Amino acid sequence: MSKVFVLDTNKQMLNPVHPGRAGILLSTGQAAVYRRYPFTIILKRQVDSPALQPLRIKLDPGSKTTGIVIVNDTSGEVAFAAELSHRGHAIKEALDSRRAIRRSRRQRHTRYRKPRFLNHTRPKGWLPPSLKSRVDNIVTWVERLRRYAPITDITMEIVKFDTQAMQNPEISGVEYQQGTLAGYEVREYLLEKWNRACAYCGKRDIPLQIEHIQPRAHGGTDRVSNLTLSCEPCNIKKGTQSIDQFLKRKPDELKSIQSQARAPLKDTAAMNATRWELLEELKLTGLPIECGSGGLTKYNRTQQGLPKTHWLDAACVGKSTPQEIRLSSVVPLLIRAEGHGRRQMCLMGKHGFPRTSPKGAKVVKGFQTGDIVKAVVTSGAKIGTFVGRVAVRATGSFNITTKQGTIQGISHRACTALHKCDGYSYEIGTTALSTPKKGRPLSSPV
Repeated sequence: MSKVFVLDTNKQMLNPVHPGRAGILLSTGQAAVYRRYPFTIILKRQVDSPALQPLRIKLDPGSKTTGIVIVNDTSGEVAFAAELSHRGHAIKEALDSRRAIRRSRRQRHTRYRKPRFLNHTRPKGWLPPSLKSRVDNIVTWVERLRRYAPITDITMEIVKFDTQAMQNPEISGVEYQQGTLAGYEVREYLLEKWNRACAYCGKRDIPLQIEHIQPRAHGGTDRVSNLTLSCEPCNIKKGTQSIDQFLKRKPDELKSIQSQARAPLKDTAAMNATRWELLEELKLTGLPIECGSGGLTKYNRTQQGLPKTHWLDAACVGKSTPQEIRLSSVVPLLIRAEGHGRRQMCLMGKHGFPRTSPKGAKVVKGFQTGDIVKAVVTSGAKIGTFVGRVAVRATGSFNITTKQGTIQGISHRACTALHKCDGYSYEIGTTALSTPKKGRPLSSPV
């Protein structure tokens, strides 16, 4: 399990402890629960001049999910792991919907309203809200974890691929391109671009090989736009045939592959737009920052023999990665950005007219939408114990969203607050780690 964060009675951070030790402190009354997510306890006494062990927070930013890990560089032990799911797509969909409603209203025969455009200025470094939310989510959690753990360094993956090495594989003068990392940058790019599946048969979770769309025997180059991934049977079957000849009886598949080969990576473009903004925001913390590439991350993970997950990628970011990462059955915390509610006074229908009444009180009976509660129902048709995010109603009859679904009509009297709304929902992940097998071959299905 992940370590438990500890504060003394003055809310000064201490070294994280094993969950068993935290259980003893709680059961003997020496500590109390301070926060559920991330789980933190607070001692009922002061600790004088604690000897803190410096920790490093490592980030693997992604367009949809970001891996977060706290590691002890000296011992290689992982103290905390999490996967943070962003809501950029939800923000974009909401903005698109509101834009469509505004435009439809302007086409109706209503009172004349003077057009307004170019009435907003964008500051330097402006990002669209869907991209800015990704940066804000990561910075929020870095600052939050700094309050509970003695973090002294930051490591982040700044670029997914080395585009210079991909466009010119014969480039010289950079050590890792001529050493053990040769080929990792290109392969990581292709895995992302072709969705980790064979381009010809679509099979997944099998060893994939780098394949030239236009064979080198017919003048094909090593440029990344001429590369794809295929399984061994498809690669052997294609041989030195041109793509047009190999797929002449499958015109739809041929057109799809040619289109995908020219298509840019949408998620990669989003990360390219936010990586430098994220770096500048993290610099404001005052902590030293180490940067690494996606190819180096994959190399470190392969050497450790670890499966591909967002949080394990984060553990392998940068040159500071320990020779042996001690996981000791670490279970990641799955964090999902949910937002803090809507700014609209009321919701609109598809024709742009209000379909709900104006907003009511935000807090009802001491609860607000987004709180994580525990409801114990002892009578009626809904007998049971339910834990999840609550949606409050002015009547005091709440809805609770659990893993099994939404339970409606739960009285506020049956609810106990576990975690106040902070814009995120939480779930405990699972660990699927087996005995590491170091030196996994490059063609492994990752």
